[in-house]
Amino acid sequence: MAHNNAFLKRVLQRLPSSDVRSFHFEKWDVPGQPTMEGFGLLPVDSVDPEALIASVMDVDNYTGNIDHVEESRSVSDSRFEPPEKVRFYQKISIPVLGSIQMESVLIDAGEIEGFRVAYWEMLDQETEALNKRQGIRSQYNNGAWMVKPGFVGYALSSAPRRDDVGFIKWKALTKGADVGASSVIRNNIEGMVRFSKQRS
Repeated sequence: MAHNNAFLKRVLQRLPSSDVRSFHFEKWDVPGQPTMEGFGLLPVDSVDPEALIASVMDVDNYTGNIDHVEESRSVSDSRFEPPEKVRFYQKISIPVLGSIQMESVLIDAGEIEGFRVAYWEMLDQETEALNKRQGIRSQYNNGAWMVKPGFVGYALSSAPRRDDVGFIKWKALTKGADVGASSVIRNNIEGMVRFSKQRS
């Protein structure tokens, strides 16, 4: 199933050909999308891939442990059976701009090309049905965690629904997000590593 995910395929095509010695980041355009996609790979001493992926799958404990996560909770859904697949609701706080919310399915994809991989796909209908008074709804939100001994990678592709935001916020959440993507991705990696170590 993992390789049917178009976003994950694009990330896998851009993996560095050799191990990196410092934070490696790249981003790329996708036709028809208002934001670029990004991938970062950070060397991390003594990371346990299984423990980190277990932390990624622990969506009910993101709030208070992962920066900017306002709300995160699993949602019971017979289509997605834990522990391999978890449907979840998430609301992310964006400083100054407000909150963005979405519903997604998080999938433990096992090992791919030497990495332990978990990725998520936004659920379009479920996200559209959310109350926009509770936060800006995502137009798309896809991501992946990729972990192997000594390295943690994180990839993200996201944008808000155009009709949920005014022009200034739209620019800040698209072109502005592209500018800040490297630091956001690095911070997310460091945050998940901290969370994983707290859980162990």
